Amino acid sequence: MIAPSYTVNCSILLTHLPLLERPAAARRAGFSAVEFWWPFDVPCPPDREVDAFVGAVRDAGVRLSTLNFAAGDLAAGERGLLSDPRHRRDFLDNVDVVVGIGEQLGATGFNALPGNRRGGLSADEQDELAVENLGLAARAAERIGATVLLEPLSGAPRYPIRTPGDAVTLIDRVESAWGARLGLLADLYHWAVNEVEITAAIDKHRADIRHVQVADFPGRGAPGTGTVPLREHVEDLRAGGYDGWVSLEYLPGDATGNGHDFAWMREWP
Repeated sequence: MIAPSYTVNCSILLTHLPLLERPAAARRAGFSAVEFWWPFDVPCPPDREVDAFVGAVRDAGVRLSTLNFAAGDLAAGERGLLSDPRHRRDFLDNVDVVVGIGEQLGATGFNALPGNRRGGLSADEQDELAVENLGLAARAAERIGATVLLEPLSGAPRYPIRTPGDAVTLIDRVESAWGARLGLLADLYHWAVNEVEITAAIDKHRADIRHVQVADFPGRGAPGTGTVPLREHVEDLRAGGYDGWVSLEYLPGDATGNGHDFAWMREWP
C-alpha cells in the first residue's frame, strides 16, 4: 500500500481507462485517495451523472481528496469561471454541486481557478468578482470542513495567478473581506515552469500551503524524469509541518497504461 498521504489525479493519470473505472484502478495500484479536475461537461450535471461518479469513488474504496470547481473548456484554453460575470450563476450553482460531492466522499480541498483576463472588463472588476465568488465558495466549503484552494498556473498567458505571491495576495483579500480561510495549492511543476525558486517559495509560504501536486520539469512527467528535486521538496515540506495530501499530477508518457507505473514511489517518504 502506498503511503496514505499520497493521492493520484485521475484526470491526468489512468486515462487509458474510462473515467468511472479509474478510482478502482487507483485502489489496485495501492492508493487510498484520488482527486479529479471537474469530471463533467457542464457546471451542473444531471443527478444520475453525479450519483454515478460518487458511486464509482465510493465502490472503489478510496477517498476523494480534492476536486476542482468547473473551469470551462480547459482544452480550449479556459481557466476558470469565477471572475467572469457571464458565468456567475454557473459558478455559484457549481459550488453547491462540488461541495455536495465533497461532503459525500470526504474531500478536504476544492481547487478554484479564477479565470483568464478578458477584454471588455478591467482587471479590478474581474478581481472584485473573483473575491466575492471565492468568499462564497470558501464559506460553503467550511461548512463541511474543507478548504478552497488557489493555484498558480503556467502555460496560460491570460491567467493572472502565476506565482505563489500572486495567489496569496488574492487569498488575503478574500480572507479580509469574508473572514473565510483559503489555501495555496502548490503545484511544483507550474512553479518550475514559471521560474519560481521553489525552496525559497516553500520557506516563505509554508503557512499558506494546503495542497501539493508534483510533476517533473521539463516535460511534466513522473518524478525523476526531469530536473526538479521533487522528493527533496516533499521531504522539506513534511519536515516543516506539512501534513496534507501530495498529489501525483503528471503525464503518464503513453496511452497504453504502461506509463502508469508507480514503482518510482518506493523511495519516497
